[in-house]
Amino acid sequence: MIKLILSDLDETLLDDDGTINSQNVTAVQKFVKNGGYFVPNTGRSYKSVFGTLKDLGLNKQNKQYVVSYNGGAIVEIHEDGGEKIIVQHGMDLELAKKIFSLGQIQADIDTHIYTIDTLFIYNISKNDEQYMRERSVPYQEMANDKLDFLSNEKTIMKVIFEHRDPDVLQKIADTVNAQLADRVLTTFSSNRYVEFNPKGSDKGSAGLELADMLGISRNEVAALGDNLNDAAQIKAAGVGVAVANAKPEIKEMADLVLSKTNNEGAVAEFINEHTRK
Repeated sequence: MIKLILSDLDETLLDDDGTINSQNVTAVQKFVKNGGYFVPNTGRSYKSVFGTLKDLGLNKQNKQYVVSYNGGAIVEIHEDGGEKIIVQHGMDLELAKKIFSLGQIQADIDTHIYTIDTLFIYNISKNDEQYMRERSVPYQEMANDKLDFLSNEKTIMKVIFEHRDPDVLQKIADTVNAQLADRVLTTFSSNRYVEFNPKGSDKGSAGLELADMLGISRNEVAALGDNLNDAAQIKAAGVGVAVANAKPEIKEMADLVLSKTNNEGAVAEFINEHTRK
């Protein structure tokens, strides 16, 4: 029986416009009411998930969990609105600076730097502005490319780059990995981002770390996703699940491929048809 569901957000739980299918809301609430844990496992900041938790009716749980920054942090959310970071896997400032510098391969590169509590964006694109707005993601724009201010901020979690041309994203990945492959984990997400976490930080290891804390075995864990940054959790979970709109590589490694896309209530399909088997 599945006791813990780790779910990606964008293009998995959320519709393309950032909303949640009502079927997903009903199914998630039923799963949690029956004693299960439904945990967003996302590349985003945990703060950007608060609205999603509210929409799902999970913001008043005694203890609710979020895995964020592609496994960089596990956060415990309390019913009074308080939050506690119980695990974090960050990177040092010098590594962040190197990734940032190597990724500036042309003038229209949009760069995100996540600390544990703030998203900073340099050279934000119009497409990215819209994407952030639709998903109610808070961020601060950087006035220049100087990163020394980060020495006064909290732990740096990851650095990512946004561009709509996949060839540009691949070139950034190749450029960064040519020098830092032994220090970073590279993933792609949402058909617009290439992401760099410190080596050893991924959605799969963090998801199982949380399961262990909750006394849940691996075979009682399911992980749902659609994109390449979900590969680690899909391979790590007892049941790895690809939504119908997932990339071919994700479908190939998944134990189960759903018939519905993110826009059709794929999460509800999994909960209603597969969680008690």
